[in-house]
Amino acid sequence: MIKAGIIGAAGYTAGELIRILINHPDTEITYLYSNSQSGKDIATVHDDLLGLTDLKFTDKITEADVVFLCQGHGKSKEFLDTHTFSDTTKIIDLSQDFRHQAKSQLGSRKFIYGLPELNRSKIIEAQNIANPGCFATAIQLALLPLAQAGLLQQEVHVNAITGSTGAGQAPGATTHFSWRNNNISIYKAFEHQHLIEITESITSLQAGFDQDINFIPVRGNFSRGILASAYTQFEGSAEEALKLYKEFYADAEFTTVTDSSIHLKQVVNTNNAIVSVEKHKNKILVTSIIDNLLKGASGQAVENMNLMFGLDQSTGLKLKANLF
Repeated sequence: MIKAGIIGAAGYTAGELIRILINHPDTEITYLYSNSQSGKDIATVHDDLLGLTDLKFTDKITEADVVFLCQGHGKSKEFLDTHTFSDTTKIIDLSQDFRHQAKSQLGSRKFIYGLPELNRSKIIEAQNIANPGCFATAIQLALLPLAQAGLLQQEVHVNAITGSTGAGQAPGATTHFSWRNNNISIYKAFEHQHLIEITESITSLQAGFDQDINFIPVRGNFSRGILASAYTQFEGSAEEALKLYKEFYADAEFTTVTDSSIHLKQVVNTNNAIVSVEKHKNKILVTSIIDNLLKGASGQAVENMNLMFGLDQSTGLKLKANLF
């Protein structure tokens, strides 16, 4: 059994991670670290787990084969600067602290960018993983096949809407019910932090890519899921576009390509991603959908853990969507 510890165990991504790992056939949770909730039953915070486990939060760290860092951005590096783990302990960080190439090294630990559709072979050999961002995952899945074919030659336009859980568990002015309900808004237009990791992944496949990615992030009035639509110039046919994407994702465990219209309920509560490809005049329109807490965070983290420990990539992640 893989012994797993979770740091920052009281947040949304940690709650989803616990839900997956207590049902994972090859994993045992050894501790759930939370200074604020130490000593309490986990169901006092994650009440969807009531009756499913008797685990409690703790402020003690014990030995583990893998540690998941589920703290806020900036907190992972701070935690690793003040806490020591065995050289044999694998670390999977769900913050943005180590995603960018210039920040991927901390002491002797080198963090590999953990998007399996891009870096599967590197993840298998990795000791440390920087889990991708949720918007970044959805947008990269829409663009990477074009980058590999060297076809991103013009500006890319992206509009993506996310559920309120993407903002984390701590309440804020734009996350509480009375503001978010029956509402929609744009934020961080053209400047979202995930653009850095998206661009780095694209240039790893298409060297010399220097076009703008015009990204408009949108806050949705629903709790979970991301729908991202991206378009750019494409001179090929609809059939050629679909073939390009299906070939790129032919061996992808969780990403499915279609030319049909798609909707969020097809992936919410799963680790699946669906990519829809359309041709309109001289443009390609690619729409991707994921659950921001699963394929965009905790599910992908477990996917990475499975690869790092030589397990089947889908172990513990065969989850069904809730269509109604």
